[in-house]
Amino acid sequence: MPVPAHQATTRHLGAAYPFVAERDLGGGGVLVGRDLFGGAFVYDPFVLYGQGVLSNPNMVVFGQIGRGKSAFVKSYLWRQSVFGRRAWVVDPKGEYGAVARAWGTEPMALRPGGSLRLNPLDAVHGAEQDADGAARSRAELLVSLAGTSLERPLSPCERTAVELAVGDVSQRTAVPTLPMVVEALLEPASSSAAAVRTDAATLAADGRQVALELRRLVAGDLRGMFDGPTSAALDLDGPIVVLDLSAVYHSAALGVLMTCAAAWMRAALRRDGGGGPVLLVVDEAWAILSNLGVARWLQSSWKLSRAWGVSNVAVLHRVSDLSAAGAAGSEQVGLSQGLLADSETRVLYAQPPEESAAAASLLGLSETEQELLVRLGRGVALWRVGGRSFLVQHRLSPYERALVDTDARMAAGR
Repeated sequence: MPVPAHQATTRHLGAAYPFVAERDLGGGGVLVGRDLFGGAFVYDPFVLYGQGVLSNPNMVVFGQIGRGKSAFVKSYLWRQSVFGRRAWVVDPKGEYGAVARAWGTEPMALRPGGSLRLNPLDAVHGAEQDADGAARSRAELLVSLAGTSLERPLSPCERTAVELAVGDVSQRTAVPTLPMVVEALLEPASSSAAAVRTDAATLAADGRQVALELRRLVAGDLRGMFDGPTSAALDLDGPIVVLDLSAVYHSAALGVLMTCAAAWMRAALRRDGGGGPVLLVVDEAWAILSNLGVARWLQSSWKLSRAWGVSNVAVLHRVSDLSAAGAAGSEQVGLSQGLLADSETRVLYAQPPEESAAAASLLGLSETEQELLVRLGRGVALWRVGGRSFLVQHRLSPYERALVDTDARMAAGR
């Protein structure tokens, strides 16, 4: 039986033409919203990686304040719970509490002088199970932390002092803590000094500035978060783990604390191995991209995502945040932009007009996409997935609207 002919006015014929719409990504995964060129938009990095559509499961989300970026990330995590996926979040502003409670857990609030502690030097597992490899990883982290806090690269003498202190402490205890390393820096063992043909007093002088800076995390203004063994009360078996750093959001040390928190999460995820896919969200990622050591460390996490079964999600305001990580041509900028190369999914909410040229250059946008980027309405994003582009309107259920609301205080003043 012949199919009846379709009739349409010339006003609607353009939209009815079938070849204006991109083929969708399939029906496996989380419903995000509506593809504005027709149909539903469904996305899941693990499914698409398994199908060969993506070569990595990582995502970068950009968006001005108030355009729907946070609402998308929170609802995306919530919807992934339907598929048994877990989420780990570094939350600098304390905005993921409602999402955590909806999942039946409480955020882990870290604050100076608090009772909750995370040890960023918890034993490293996986590819570096041997003692020497674990010590190297701990030393690398402390070099990054110290460089971030001192706002300069460490000298060869300082790096050596850190490596020797970590090695000394690692030989004496299975799980070193920051206070132990600080003590080893201030009073190095004679065997450590002999290893580099010097004396203990000289080695102590070499590492003194680093020791005093790390002491902030042990006995100074930042004590009470990372200055002891990881608290036994921490529940890491829940579907979502949220580290709330809002107590120090306006502190100049935010980058140091985010690095500590992310390092602890990375170690915990590696120990957890085989527990199923995990989404690791680093919100306000700009706060940790400007330090060279931290940028190197973060890039290694992105590159190891497939081996760990982790989808890393970096959340930033502007595309220029990647270029602002350091001076033009610096390694920091190269590493920050390298995160983009290791993130085949880019979600772009509206950007200000002055950002459009940088976005087009960094993301390879077409002229039409560049024009769209500054005109996107609230809740509408340009998605780039494995080289393909989609214009997606994010949809929220009434329950999710309350879950992701960040305007409650503004609304209360009306």
